[in-house]
Amino acid sequence: MKKILIIALLLTGTITFAQNKNAKATTEVDGVCGMCKARIEKACLNTKGVKFATWDVKTHQLSLIFDERKTNLKTIEASVLAAGHDVKEVKATDEAYAKVHACCKYRDEDIKESHEEENDKHEH
Repeated sequence: MKKILIIALLLTGTITFAQNKNAKATTEVDGVCGMCKARIEKACLNTKGVKFATWDVKTHQLSLIFDERKTNLKTIEASVLAAGHDVKEVKATDEAYAKVHACCKYRDEDIKESHEEENDKHEH
């Protein structure tokens, strides 16, 4: 019986060490502007275990560094969804989306186009 207990403890220790305290991940998040960027990054950084979050307005790529012992990508994505932004495979609820600023309504084609035109002006 003691041998089984010792083996179980050793396996538990191995599993604990297998979790990465500096895990890296990227995912796609919808948004259109700097206000979206701030909201998305804040939602991530307010998630326990997230150490770094940056979202790119043009590519919509969210880059993360987080402690797998405290959180995971699904939990971080849930925070982003709660902030009103769609992630790669899941849409934010209508209630959460309704709370984003009027200029951040990334599902509205007119607003997306106006932000694209503005970004083009800043590039030239």
